[in-house]
This record gives sequence, C-alpha cells and structure tokens, in this order.
Amino acid sequence: MSKAVKNLLVEDLKGRLGGVGDVIVVSLGRLDAQKTTQLRQQLRKKRIHLQLVKNSLARRAVTGTPLEPAFTDAAGMVAVAWGGEDVVDLAKELDRLSGVKDFEGFECRGGALDGARLDPADVKRVAKWPTRTEQLSLLSGQISSLAGLLAGQITAAGGVLAGQLKSRAEDLEKAGGGEPPAA
Repeated sequence: MSKAVKNLLVEDLKGRLGGVGDVIVVSLGRLDAQKTTQLRQQLRKKRIHLQLVKNSLARRAVTGTPLEPAFTDAAGMVAVAWGGEDVVDLAKELDRLSGVKDFEGFECRGGALDGARLDPADVKRVAKWPTRTEQLSLLSGQISSLAGLLAGQITAAGGVLAGQLKSRAEDLEKAGGGEPPAA
C-alpha cells in the first residue's frame, strides 16, 4: 500500500473518530464475510459502528487523542467499535455478541474510556454497569422519593396544626357556650 493511500486511510479514520470519546477494540477472529456482514447489521441496529483497520494506521490516527491508549498493545488487524447510547451500551452489546455461537472467534481486546486504557477484563466489567438510561431512572426515582417524603412531612405538620386548631376551637365553643370569639 502506498504512503498516499495510507495517509488517506489515516485521515478518514481521524474524521470518523473525531469527537468520539470511548472505543472498544475487537478481533473478528476467523469470521468470514457473511458472518461479518451479519455482525455489522446487528451492531447497526444499536447505532454502533465497526471499522476494520490495521493497528499501525489506527495508532497514527488517534495519536494525541483520548483514544490513544486503546491501541498500545494492539497487534495485527483489529476492528474499532464506537457509538451506541453510551460506552456501557457498547460494551454490553459487544460482550453479548462475543458469546454468540454464530460469531465464534469474535472477542473484545480492550479499548479506551475517558482517556484510560481498558483491558478485556475491564470491558467485561463495564458491560455489567447500568446503562445511562438505567442510571437516569435510578436517579429520578431517588429524587422523587425524597420529594415525596418532604411533601409528606410538610403536609403532616400542617395536618397536625389544623387538628390542634380545630380541637382548640371546639374547646372554646364548649366553654363559652356559643360562638368562638372573632379573631
């Protein structure tokens, strides 16, 4: 491959990964073209991109970016995966697909998360985290439970005060034999 073609590939990869903060590096193993196409279709449904790239070209493309640690130990042809809702969603989907019998040989080799290197075990751990949607639902549940508790405490104090005022008014009616004094 000529130097001009390599430079074009590096620039294309830089453009594709521009603005991407997290990637996972995978090995496609011995997947044939048909299986690779099926894999890409499944990933596309989740808005995950998969780019097969020579590791030396990928290293050149991500030099000086937060993605650089992902390619420190990469060897041979690798594929770069990015996208999805968040990095947890990406890791979950790739981890799930690595266990599918149809894609035998497909495995996660590592990646980069916020400028830090991920090894294959780290990718499996990230896949067990709650996704962004799950985290937001947990947070909103916690906030609404606190708001409900606060509202209950406020109305309870008001209810006690109203009960005491009513009781005092009834006591005054009984003692005075008629109307309570006007305030």
